[in-house]
Amino acid sequence: MIRIQNLSFAYKKKPVFEGLSLEFEAGHVYGLLGKNGTGKSSLLLNIAGLLCPQKGSVTVNGFTPFERLPVFLEDIFMVPEEFYLPDIPIADFIKHYAAFYPRFNGDKFKSYIAVFEIPADSTLQNMSYGQKKKVLISFALATNAKVLLMDEPTNGLDIMSKSQFRKILAEALDEERCIIISTHQVKDLENLIDRITVIDEGKILFDQNVDDITKKLSFRFAYDNSELANALYSESSLMGNVIVEPNVYGEESKLDLELLYKAIVTNSAKIANLFQS
Repeated sequence: MIRIQNLSFAYKKKPVFEGLSLEFEAGHVYGLLGKNGTGKSSLLLNIAGLLCPQKGSVTVNGFTPFERLPVFLEDIFMVPEEFYLPDIPIADFIKHYAAFYPRFNGDKFKSYIAVFEIPADSTLQNMSYGQKKKVLISFALATNAKVLLMDEPTNGLDIMSKSQFRKILAEALDEERCIIISTHQVKDLENLIDRITVIDEGKILFDQNVDDITKKLSFRFAYDNSELANALYSESSLMGNVIVEPNVYGEESKLDLELLYKAIVTNSAKIANLFQS
């Protein structure tokens, strides 16, 4: 669905990517993780066709994004971290913008904003940033675009709204849709993402699906300090230490995305070797 080959991109003299290759397939929710400024947003903008690679190529469903062909644009939607919505009623927003997306589902949109507890007769001008973001997310999902890009979608959402977001996103996923979420708030999306890609300094540090991660790694409490010897990452807690270690005995453990990210950033070489074996 999305093919990135030897992508190189820079802002003036500041390089972001050099020879980046990556693939994204339909039927998955991808978590694009990394520190601020490591290139997550730039990658999404290249996929959306809002930035043009200096070298290499990006193709989405066989199209070159930067050509911005209408048949490409009707099947991709990006929810940016910073956005502008016109000061008009929601009904007028739908009237003016839904026409660009042939598979837009008005009933789905109404059900999404109902989950978010946004009245359908609201006016965007009177909404907070968080409320506007919920309208934009609802619109994005209702377009039924096959490629959905989200840059820090839970920023500006309160605890209840994050729970509502997870609910509607889970309902919206199907086998034909590819959803890529760039975030540093990993706990918000832990149970939705099924493949993890970590970018650091414009390079891919890690790219694995969740099933393989839980087969190779164990996430657990260690009550004895002697258990820390084989840990790939550890941090203290009130009950002892939480650790990430090789899953030597094939035990099942729940993925802790925040711990995984910290382990990858601090011990990337050992983790890379573990997944190559």
